[in-house]
Parts: sequence; C-alpha cells; structure tokens
Amino acid sequence: MKKGIFSVFVLGIAVSASAYVGPEALAVSHDGKTLYAAGLDSGSVILVDVAGLRMTGAWKLGNLSATGVAAGRDGAVFVTAASKDGSGNILKFAADGKSLASVPCAATPMAPALSPDGKTLYVARRYANKVAAFDAATLRPLAAYAVPREPVALAFGKDGRLLFAANLLPAGRALDDVVSSAVSVIDLKTGKVTNVLLANGASGVRGIAASPDGARVYVTHTLGRYQLPCTQLERGWMNTSAMTVFDGATGARINTVLLDDADLGAANPWGVCVTPDGKRIVINHAGTREISLIDAAVLNERLSRVAAGEAATDVSKTPDDVPNDLSFLVPFRRRIKLPGDGPRGIAVAGGFVFSSLYFADELAVVELEKPGIPAKTIALGPKVDLSKDRVRRGEMLWNDGTMCFQQWQSCASCHPEGRSDALNWDQLNDGIGNPKQSKSMLYSPFTPPMMVKGVRPDFHAANRKGIRFIQFVVRPEADAECLDAFVLSLAPVPSPYLVNGALSDSAKRGQALFNGKAECAMCHDPDAKGPKGELLFTDKAMHEMGLGVGNEKESAFDTPTLTECWRTAPYLYDGRCRTIEEVLTTGNPDNRHGNTKGLTKEEIRDLAEYVRSL
Repeated sequence: MKKGIFSVFVLGIAVSASAYVGPEALAVSHDGKTLYAAGLDSGSVILVDVAGLRMTGAWKLGNLSATGVAAGRDGAVFVTAASKDGSGNILKFAADGKSLASVPCAATPMAPALSPDGKTLYVARRYANKVAAFDAATLRPLAAYAVPREPVALAFGKDGRLLFAANLLPAGRALDDVVSSAVSVIDLKTGKVTNVLLANGASGVRGIAASPDGARVYVTHTLGRYQLPCTQLERGWMNTSAMTVFDGATGARINTVLLDDADLGAANPWGVCVTPDGKRIVINHAGTREISLIDAAVLNERLSRVAAGEAATDVSKTPDDVPNDLSFLVPFRRRIKLPGDGPRGIAVAGGFVFSSLYFADELAVVELEKPGIPAKTIALGPKVDLSKDRVRRGEMLWNDGTMCFQQWQSCASCHPEGRSDALNWDQLNDGIGNPKQSKSMLYSPFTPPMMVKGVRPDFHAANRKGIRFIQFVVRPEADAECLDAFVLSLAPVPSPYLVNGALSDSAKRGQALFNGKAECAMCHDPDAKGPKGELLFTDKAMHEMGLGVGNEKESAFDTPTLTECWRTAPYLYDGRCRTIEEVLTTGNPDNRHGNTKGLTKEEIRDLAEYVRSL
C-alpha cells in the first residue's frame, strides 16, 4: 500500500483509499443514461455515460468507503458509506453531485434499495444484522427489521409488498440437520419477518435481484457439499455455485439451480440482475471472470414443470434433483468471459451489461444482443499493475477460482474476506470422519500453530497445503507469497457491540469476570500482542478441555484468538454452539473451558458481552 494516505477496513481488509478504485456496487439512473459505480476502496461514486461508454466524473466521499448506491426517480442518488472505525453514513446527492442530506448509520450500511414508489429507502446494516428503513425525502429513520446474519443485498417482490434480504452466512449451529444461509422475507405491511433457509450447505450469499414485475426473485450463492470428505473436486464434490429462485408474491422458495458445468465450475457467483424486458437473468462469477446469461422464461417454465411433476423428454426430475444437476441450465444458459479480475456488481442499461471489475478498476461492457463480441472495458482509474502490490494480488488470488482445478472454488469460498463460511469441513490433514469449522484467518500469522488440531506449523505452511490439497493444483511460490501478504493485511472490523468505540457498562463487568472469576484469561491471554500491538487473546497453545466428542474425545485443540469473534459463529471446533452464551453454559458441561459453572445469568450475559466486544 502507498504511504501517506489513509486506509479503511470496511470488510476487514486494509485498503488504501486512493491507491485503487475497487468498483463494486452499480446502479442505473431512472432515465437509463447514467451508470453509478460505488468505489469501495477509493471512497467515491463514479459516473459513467451509458451511451458514450465513458467515465464522466466522480463524487468524493472523504474518509468514507462507498459500499452501495441506488438511483431515485427524481434524479437523486443514495449512497451507503462506511469508515475505519465501524461507523457509517447514508448520503443523498442531487443528479449534479450536490449533497442533499446525510445521516449516520453504523455497522457497515450497504445495499441501498428504493421502494417501487420511491418514498422509502431500505438499507442493509450488515454487522448489526438488521435492515433499516428511511424516509427517502429526508433520510429520517422509520423502522428496523432484525434478520439472521450479515444482510448484504436487498430486492423487492411483487407490488413492493415483500422485501427480500440476502444474508451472507448461516446463523445456526454447524451440527444442525440443515446448515445454510437464509433469505429474510419482510412483509412491509405487517412488519413480519420470515427467514427462509436456502438449500443445505448454502453460504457466501452475495447477490439478489427481482424480475421487473417482481414475480420472481433470484439469489446467488455458493452451495457447499460439507457432508463429504475433502478428497476431490470433480463434479462439484466440495463446492458448487448456485442460484435460488423465490416466488416474489408469496416469499416461497421455488428451487435451486447450479451455475456450473459438469467439468467446469463457475466459482463465487456475486451480482445478479434481470434485464429490463425480463427476458434474461445476468450473473457475475467473481471467481471465474465471467458472466452467465440465462433465459428467464425457459428457466421458470422448466422449474414449474418440475414442481408439478410433469414428465417430459427434457424434464424428468424431482424438485430435489435439481440442486444436484450440473446440466440443468446447459440448453438455455451462456457463459461469457470477461477481460478483467473480480466481477462483482452488475447492471443492464442501453442494451449493455456492465460488470464492475473490482481488481482491475474497470467496468466490463458486454453488448446484450451480441454476446459473442469480446467485452469492452471502461477505465475508472489508472491502469492497475498487481505485480507491484503483493497484498492486492494476494487478495485477488484469494478470490480467484481460475487457479483451482476445474474452477470449482477459491480460498474465499470457505473463507469469505478471510473469515469463515460457518460450515464444518472434513479435511484429511487430521484424519477422516471428523469435520471441523473452517477458521477465520484474522491474526493467523501471529497465532501458530494452524488448523483446529494444530497440524500445520504456521500460516505459510497452511496456505501452501491449501493450494495443493484444497485447490488441487501446483502453483508458483510467488502466488503463495502473495496469499501470505494478503492474510497478513487482514484487520479486524470494530465490534458493533462497542458503544462509541468503547466497552459498554455490561462489557466492562464482563471484562472483570474474564480476567478474574471466570479464568478465561488463563488461555485467552489479554496481554498477548502481535508485532504491531495487535490484541490476540490467545496463549498460542493446545489444550484438552473435555470438549472433544467421538473420535476427537480427549483431543487437544488450538486456542483461537477472540478478536472479532462476534463475527465468527458458530463456536467450538465443531460449531456446536450458536452463541457465546452457549459456549459459556451448555458448551462447557465439565467446567473445564473456563470457570463458568457458578456464574449467574447476569454474569454470563456480561461476560458474553465483553467477548463479543473484542
């Protein structure tokens, strides 16, 4: 990173606010003439002329990172933004860039969405696990709806009565019968929230979009086959890429289709949109540098026939077959390669598909009616040369499914933004038949050994073994060094449980218990620090705490850092505990994992509040 310029840590990755643009979310003006791109890293909104296919300007947001953008009917533009300390803002601009309003909105606001009548703005407050409503004219807060875990995208169903919120990660225990992210269906008339689980293994939910009439809602995500040991990748053995279809009028889940081909994965689907005429669904594949064009009418007709159990030469499946069928989309889907890395946000305007190339600082442009013509690009900043920045190139490789055998997955498939997908995986580095949680990589360079059982001596070894035995490829040492640099750059997002950046009164009482009566500090050392003073909260040792079950009985496990553990549920090595309170109570039956047996309910609450504040 360049020196002398501020950095932001919106998603837990240190990015220089002027070194890169990092275009992500896209929005089209109501008249279809202007495309707005949110620069996640540059702290700006970039304006692009749709007809001329050229950048025309940028609005700077100061020390804020643009996390989302939406355009109103009256020409107003709404921007969500976040800052280094975890706070955020919702900003309203006139079409000429004049600032009209700004209100605070903490916990990384993102994915602004205007109601069909233009009167209400809805925003996903990612780390608060809420969707908030604001008066679009004044930005006055109106309501808030609790959702399960990290909402990152919003879309309206039929007539705007239902609001669909895509939650990034599963919120339950990893030992539940079904472990998957949920789509929250919010009835805006009654305020009722219904959380609809996706197919078992769904995680990494990134995109959501509705058809123009709101009749169908489409959600993109990864579908992890966590029930299988990690012995191979062929035919999506570990991870597949998927889209789930919802009924926009009722909120019911219709079915899930795979976006991969039989021998070629389409890793890490991200943004999704539907063309204005409703004929095609367009999806970005962030891991494979391509888009998918899907015939919406054929898709929905085939899914309807499957649901009705109709026999046909091309449809002879049950609803349960479809999420496992790598050929379902083949007759009516086209995959198109893009000329740059990291396609994320997607939009259609003026007969073009626009895809934000996060790592190239460009927009890819595909002519919708001539998809065979190579995509054009629109530069949004200086030409990017990742060979001169190991951290940025490492982040790109972390998200790059093309470096994997048959493109099935990337590091980010199981470790989104360097954290965990909340699933248990049966890796072979410590035997077979003993699945464990994928761990957050935050501070892993400073807390060896690696893996839950400490089978890797350090993060250098873990990254290289991951390339060989999870990606199933051999790569140059330079790639592994870039991955190392990226992991070293990971920084914690400030806890949303802090109050004005400080511990609450409850957390302060919990801190005293942590260091004293509960004896947590014996293993989670509050004085342990990394090379730059990072607070690690671990003694870096293995301990047998009576937590192992089955063939892990009497096993010792690595003591993880507690920093940012508010974000890494479920807990314990097999994800058996959904909350910190469970870790301190039902997850500690023998009172060996801290002295918590005699704590009152109030003390448990205070202790958990402190741990969540780290």
